[in-house]
Amino acid sequence: MPSILQVALDTPLHRLFDYRLPAQPGTVRPGHLVEVPFGRTRQTGVVLGLQSDSAILADKLRDVIRVLDDRPALSPDILRLARFCAEYYHFPLGAILLATLPPRLRNAMPFAAETPWLTLTEAGATAQPGARARAQRALLETLRKSSPSRAALRAQKQSRHAAALVASGWAVWSRLPAHAAIAPPTTGAPAATAGQQLALDHLLPALTQFGVHLIHGVTGSGKTELYLRLIDSVLTTGRQALMLIPEIALTPQLTQHVQRRFPGRRIATLHSGLSETARVENWLAAPDCDILLGTRLSVFAPLPRLGLIVVDEEHDGSFKQQDGLRYSARDVAIARGKQAGIAVVLGSATPSLESYAQALNGRYQLIELKQRAVSQARLPDIELVDLRHLPVDNGLTRPALTALADTLARGEQSLVFLNRRGYAPALYCPSCAWVSPCPRCSARLVLHRTAHRLKCHHCGYEARIPAECPGCGNPDLKPLGQGTQRLEETLATLLPAARIRRIDRDSMRPRAWAELGEAVHGGTVDILLGTQMLAKGHDFPNMTLALILDTDGALYSPDFRATERLFAQLMQVAGRAGRADKPGRVLIQTAFPDHPLFRYLQRHDYAGYAHELLAERRQLDLPPFTRQVLLRAEATTMDAALAFLQRAAALAPDMADVSVFGAVPAPMARVANLERAQLLIQSANRPALQKFVHDWRPRLDTIKPRVTRWSLDVDPLVF
Repeated sequence: MPSILQVALDTPLHRLFDYRLPAQPGTVRPGHLVEVPFGRTRQTGVVLGLQSDSAILADKLRDVIRVLDDRPALSPDILRLARFCAEYYHFPLGAILLATLPPRLRNAMPFAAETPWLTLTEAGATAQPGARARAQRALLETLRKSSPSRAALRAQKQSRHAAALVASGWAVWSRLPAHAAIAPPTTGAPAATAGQQLALDHLLPALTQFGVHLIHGVTGSGKTELYLRLIDSVLTTGRQALMLIPEIALTPQLTQHVQRRFPGRRIATLHSGLSETARVENWLAAPDCDILLGTRLSVFAPLPRLGLIVVDEEHDGSFKQQDGLRYSARDVAIARGKQAGIAVVLGSATPSLESYAQALNGRYQLIELKQRAVSQARLPDIELVDLRHLPVDNGLTRPALTALADTLARGEQSLVFLNRRGYAPALYCPSCAWVSPCPRCSARLVLHRTAHRLKCHHCGYEARIPAECPGCGNPDLKPLGQGTQRLEETLATLLPAARIRRIDRDSMRPRAWAELGEAVHGGTVDILLGTQMLAKGHDFPNMTLALILDTDGALYSPDFRATERLFAQLMQVAGRAGRADKPGRVLIQTAFPDHPLFRYLQRHDYAGYAHELLAERRQLDLPPFTRQVLLRAEATTMDAALAFLQRAAALAPDMADVSVFGAVPAPMARVANLERAQLLIQSANRPALQKFVHDWRPRLDTIKPRVTRWSLDVDPLVF
């Protein structure tokens, strides 16, 4: 019997490590977690192979300390997916495998073999709690329809009531069988529109085999309804569905919607907003659940009966991890779908140009929804407020303020979009022009007046608000520009009757989203003011006005993707207005009303603008017509970072189809006291680019002296 384990560890080394397995009961298989000695430390590793001998001398081999569980934590399909990521993103396999696990499992803590689901006992089926136990009675009714997880009950603040039911003998914590009884038929499904039915006629027959399907539907066209009908079809065959969403904020609303639609089905969620305990519990629940909703890391969740993957808002940059393993969850989802032989559905009102180009060339199936699902609803009218000819008072023009007041008077709701949190982007001295610099970054400190702090949104540095200018001693320091906190203050002054809710990273926590949805739908909020957290996925029927402020900075950005992102953002924000039977109106304040972007936006013409951008990209040899890899370097001095990259360029393989550009400082040159530089590699031939990086990467390890950090970013989105 093989007694040598090949173990993958979370190290920067692209190799496996051999360990001797002491005699023990049970069988160890690939995917098992083990604790092993590594140097002077202990690490959690993943078993990837078993063999009878090792190239390591017997007296040098070290023993496995312990096997952490009696069943593999990572299934063969996840191991296969991780190997794909290691090859495509040129990242250590061990680091990928450990990153797919919840933090508590990575910390060598043995995990429970049972998944806690609250299920009804025979006594609970007929139990009648006392008249005052309304919460217990409501929970019993829920249990008669479905079995919620412990994490779900905790999120709904029902843990105490669940404990009371268990103490009464009316419910127990148990592990549901892998194949539960067929759930009740779905309820509450609206009649499909003509566009939705046509889409279903194409999609339903395609669910039994691999294919990528891009649903391009205008905002409010019912893409979510399509997803649910496809999921329903998959569930009836005993398979599972995975739905990826870009933002944690979308999870509560979507989870409630899915639960109402699929009573009796087991639904789990995975995202970083959950507690560590909840993440472990939901990860353990995944193999037995019917539907898994989650953010990008959920693409690696253990789903042995996976039958469908949906990527909602597939264009969103949140699907791209920006540190460590810099993967795209959308692209990994497609790879997983191909490996499993199942359909992958991408959906967006503003698809990424990469996906749209694939649909135009026939590699993806393009499905269009051109009308809103509610028969009376139409796309909102988009108006431009020309800042060249109007005064601006605290970020607002007179037409904008009038529109807000009129909407308030009608008893309707407004959304005010400003993608800049804090009170003001900087603190300014009018005497000497000092502008609050971050001492650790090439950025300004943002004024957060409610917290009485200056904060860097790049490195996290904080400082007290100075009593006087550090440059000249002037005590009269002024806020420079508008942030959401300052705009909230302005709106409260100008519209004192309005009930305003600010939505940004400073004001919101994951559990607050459910309460916010109830408040908006209940009519206790008049104006929602927020950042990009509000830009997509939310459905507020009484919201008829969207006001968009301060968008011009992206129009002439050096980033070639800036206008693509801006168009998507503006169209998504505009799409929050007029989603029901009341007409919607969108006002955009801009000093560049003649920019082509706004012409296409006013016509809601994504396709037209996409074709124009694709023509530009083709002419300039930019993605999606070329592929890119970015080598990033960080060092204590810019000279050291550039020297590393120049040496890297000198070691690059000579390949005719691959271009290596010169080393340059990063657009944000300094972050957290480290100077950053980058080197771009580009090719129209993806296999050639992959071979180039495969041959090049080992040579990078030989460069001396070393920099503080370096990394490879395949298919970069941010430069």
